[in-house]
Amino acid sequence: MDGVAVIRGYIDRMVTGDGKCNGMKVLILDASTTQSISSVYSQTEILSKEVYLVTRLDDQSNPILGKGKQNDNNGGDESNSHLKAVVFIRPTESNLGLLVRELARPRFSEYYVYFSGILTKGLFRLLADSDTHERIRQVQEFYGDFCPINEDLVTLQCRHTLAMTVAAGTSWAQNHVHLYDRNLQGVQSMLLALKRQPSAIRFARQSPSAEQLAKDVYDNIQSDQIFHFGGRGRKELLLLVLDRRDDPVTPLLSQWTYQAMVHEMLGLNNHRVILKGAPNIAKDLEEVVLSANQDDFFKANRHKNFGELGESIQKLLKDYQAQQPQSAANLNTIEEMQSFMEKFPELRSRSHNVSKHVAIMGELARLVDICALMDVSQFEQELACADDHSSHLRELIEKLQSPKIKIPDKLRLGLLYALRYETVGNLHRVRQAMSKGGVPQDMLDLMDSILRYGGNKVRAPGLYGEEHGNNLVSKMTKSFMTSVQGVSNVYSQHVPRLMDTINAIAKGKLKAQDCPYVPGSRPRASSAQEDTIPEEIIIFMVGGVTYEEATKVSEFNETNPAGIKVILGGSTVHNSTSFLEELKTL
Repeated sequence: MDGVAVIRGYIDRMVTGDGKCNGMKVLILDASTTQSISSVYSQTEILSKEVYLVTRLDDQSNPILGKGKQNDNNGGDESNSHLKAVVFIRPTESNLGLLVRELARPRFSEYYVYFSGILTKGLFRLLADSDTHERIRQVQEFYGDFCPINEDLVTLQCRHTLAMTVAAGTSWAQNHVHLYDRNLQGVQSMLLALKRQPSAIRFARQSPSAEQLAKDVYDNIQSDQIFHFGGRGRKELLLLVLDRRDDPVTPLLSQWTYQAMVHEMLGLNNHRVILKGAPNIAKDLEEVVLSANQDDFFKANRHKNFGELGESIQKLLKDYQAQQPQSAANLNTIEEMQSFMEKFPELRSRSHNVSKHVAIMGELARLVDICALMDVSQFEQELACADDHSSHLRELIEKLQSPKIKIPDKLRLGLLYALRYETVGNLHRVRQAMSKGGVPQDMLDLMDSILRYGGNKVRAPGLYGEEHGNNLVSKMTKSFMTSVQGVSNVYSQHVPRLMDTINAIAKGKLKAQDCPYVPGSRPRASSAQEDTIPEEIIIFMVGGVTYEEATKVSEFNETNPAGIKVILGGSTVHNSTSFLEELKTL
């Protein structure tokens, strides 16, 4: 199971039309498929596949594709009649409307149309009736209705789903039907793209949104043979649908691994990082690409912590300096000059890559220093992992009064305190201290929002270990392990609740009372006491996932002795900023 490989395979097939679309062509996409393709292929790679241009279906302003002289014989345009068009779009009514308009006055000699999800009969009939010039040569479904970030991490890039999960099961749910449908289609696309039929489907018990999604996926699988993949090699696959609100703590924490740090502190959107405005940043580094598919260094180091990353970048820089060829001034023969020029593009690319990582590392280090993140993060970890109210309250008040701590960090500390000490803490005093510390009123209101969203009355038990009845033992064990392992781990004590769930699955001990089976989907071999251990797990989290969870899943995939493979998917990938922005809408 590899989301990146699946999308790359689809693209390779599309641009050749499965061998039927040879020659120069234009690739026409929508907003969603643009993100999917750009996540696995660079524009240079796409253009090397006889693709003349990549454009958007909703972009009619491109002068190259503008309307040319009308051909009276067929009503089409002659401007690009020698080119073929490969269209890859989501099967939505709005996209079909744009495609129908395109076909009414076609600009290309042939159209190869691919949809990223299941095309309804009504939309298919509309497409067929609209092809009056008979330009369409192929129509096919390629299930790439998701964006692969890592091999084991995919997202739907679907924002504002926290409100959807809160409204589920109420009369307000109808206001979020379009978001729910997008999540349902995304999960189905993942199953179809990976060619997997779940042998079991489970969901988070206290989440109406997760329950509805799991049951709708099951019903669609039962009613449509397209989801049925046979073969002797079929593996036991568990589809587990979870809800972000069962763990509102993880998105609030500072991050210390490369990919997660960049996303939290600089922003990582569609693999792009904006460094413009940072001190001492060269013009060509103001916007850079961080993609594991295009950058071997990033692929090897994306899950390393800040200290390990510094060592890796130092080694990268030394290796680059050691591999520098002789200068152009010392080239004495034609052969030496030719050899230098042949290597020049590679040298420039390598130089840019080294400069990029050095610049990002430098900016991360600067922000860690000026925001006092070492101090902030250590206290965040204490709030997330330990239960010591008097000590935590005293330290929190000190942090809120400190001018060294930035306002967004004071807000996150206050919210972490509220989540842990919701029933026993002095929230009024903390709110007053936050206000005196400079936190504005609209941010203070988020304390009520996060408790409505993920407080102990609505989230599933287990966030702080309270469902086991041995909370004291658990806390003592964590405290002991922290002291034994030393200071190097004080910034990574926290383990997302997701990993407790995955480890329980791997042992066949995930309780049905926590994550029930969709009726009819439980494997026959399972007993009431112990479940069949799956060989593969697809986890989808409505409301979004985080890079911290993605890192832990990657580590599990590499180290679990049973060889269980996990793919993590979510509505979106959150950092603390995006998470809090969505909370404001509740």
